[in-house]
Formats: sequence, C-alpha cells, structure tokens
Amino acid sequence: MLLKMKFNQQRRVRLAQGLWLLSWLAVMCGAFIFCLGVFLKIELLRRDEVMDNTEIHVVPNILMMVGLASIGTNWAATRVCQDSLDASRFPRWKVLLLAWFAVAAMLCCLLISVVVLSYALQGRLEESLKIGLRNGIRFYKDTDVPGRCFQKETIDHLQMEFRCCGNNNFRDWFEVQWVSGRYLDFTSKDVKDRIRSNVDGRYLLDGVPFSCCNPASPRPCLQNHLTDNTAHYNYDFQSEELNLYSRGCRQALIDYYMGLMNSTGPGVLSVILIQMSVLLSLRYLQTAVEGAMALEDPEGDSEGYLLQKGVKETLEEVKANVLTMLKFTQVDPTTDGESPEAADA
Repeated sequence: MLLKMKFNQQRRVRLAQGLWLLSWLAVMCGAFIFCLGVFLKIELLRRDEVMDNTEIHVVPNILMMVGLASIGTNWAATRVCQDSLDASRFPRWKVLLLAWFAVAAMLCCLLISVVVLSYALQGRLEESLKIGLRNGIRFYKDTDVPGRCFQKETIDHLQMEFRCCGNNNFRDWFEVQWVSGRYLDFTSKDVKDRIRSNVDGRYLLDGVPFSCCNPASPRPCLQNHLTDNTAHYNYDFQSEELNLYSRGCRQALIDYYMGLMNSTGPGVLSVILIQMSVLLSLRYLQTAVEGAMALEDPEGDSEGYLLQKGVKETLEEVKANVLTMLKFTQVDPTTDGESPEAADA
C-alpha cells in the first residue's frame, strides 16, 4: 500500500470534519475561478473588433467550465464527508467515488493547462492584435459602411482608455486615410494636392485623431502638421515628445491582457493545491472508512492509503483494464452476418 496510515474512530471523525470545511473552501474557490473566467471573457469580448482571431478565448472558456465543475464536485465531497460516519449511507458512494476521483484529477490537469496556455498564447495574442488594430485603423473612416460603422468609436475609446495611439505608435495614422471622404472638400486646392501627391489617390496627412491627444500635456493638442516645425510656434518635431500618447495600442493591450492572465496564475495555483488536498484527503477517508466496514467494526481501527498497490503496479493494472475495455468495444468481423464456417457450407 502506498502511504499507509492508521486511523481510529476519533481520527476518522476529525478527518471528515476537516475535509468538510476544506471542501466548502474548494466550492468557493470554484466560484472564484468561474467569476475570473467570466471577467476575462467579457474583457476579451469588449475588444473583439480589434482582434483577428478568438484562440485566446480558450483560457476563459476553460476557467468557466472548471469553475462550474469544481463547485459541483466539491459540493459532492461535502456530502460524502457527512455520510462517511454513517454505515448505512456511505456504501452508496462507493461506485460514485470512482467517477469523483477521475473528475477531480481532470480538473487539476485543466487548471494546470490554463497556466501553461496563458503563456503559450502570448504570441498568438500579439499577432491577433497586430492584424486587428491595423484593420481597425484602416476602417476608421468608414462610419457609414455596414459592419464598420462602430470602428471609429471603438478605436477612439480604446486610445483614450489605454492612453495609446496607433498600432505601434502615432505614425501609423500617417499611412492611412482616416478622414472620411464625406468630410473633404474636393474643390479645395490643398485636398486636391494631397490626393494627387499619393499614388493610391488617398488623402494622407501627418495628423492623428483627437483621441491620441494626451490631456496631461501642458500645451494644447496638436493633431495636424505634426512633422512641420513651421506650422506651430516653438515646436520641434525631432526633439519634442509632442502632446500625443507615445505608446502603441498593441503593446498597451498586450500588457493589459497578459497582466490579467499572469495575475490569475497565483490564484489558479492556489486552487490546484486546495483541490489536490481535497482529493488526497477524501481518498484517505474513503479507504479508512471502507477498511473499518470490512472488519465489521465501524468504530474500530483501520488503515487508510492512497493506492492499494505501488505506483508501477497500479499503472500497469489501469493500462490492462483500458486495453480490455478497448478489445471489448471492438466489433468482431466474424459475428457480423454469417460465420466463416456457415459461408463455406
């Protein structure tokens, strides 16, 4: 037996009481994990328009699923603790506990996968934001195009909320026409010259939307002619930090989302430890109570353990059982229709 321990009636009662409290703590942790997943999911959906794919959603989806499963699983553990000292009620849990241990172990594995995925998906998140923000800036002017009419509002709110400008920096706005043609006077010489000077026939200017302006700047917002030193008094494009947000929105969003995911790491690891404690404690309680019942002395001494055999022997036994189940589920071709002997006859 692996990690065998002796239990008398008093120790079994104390184990059941302590495990009951620990299980309710695990229920609250499950609720915390679920709420964490909901919050992260909402934050991702809020800025879904500036993301190119939804692979990152797998993290909150797993958190919500594991949170709900943890609530139900650990609530069942509290019921087992209540029935563990009643010889008439505990036997009904014998078969269900096998499924309980499988689900609890799977929950721990899923929580570990959340921590791993949070770091593994960082590159995908960065690429998704890069493409999504680039398209958002490109379609900024399309306020009267179905499906894109909210892009301007989304980008403006994003830049003001995260104190950022453009995809990589404010110069990204110089490369796209972000002013809608409905607000341009095509009879104006300046507009005609700008459109002619561009091979694509776009109205490009060295300016940015108002949402790029930093309200903490001591001077009024400069949005246009940002590369022309003569257009503004006491202004030097090369040496002055301007009055715009210097950080790009892609980096701002990456820092925000990775900060959220990294902050979930310690919380998730704590929940894993609590879930593992519940799993191991319940295994000791199960084997100790079943041992006492097997001796037909519910108040006598018994032994509790984690595995009835060694780790190697247990793995081999599980492997053999799985292979047997797979063979059982396979269809024998000789049983489908006539047997070979009947066919020859």
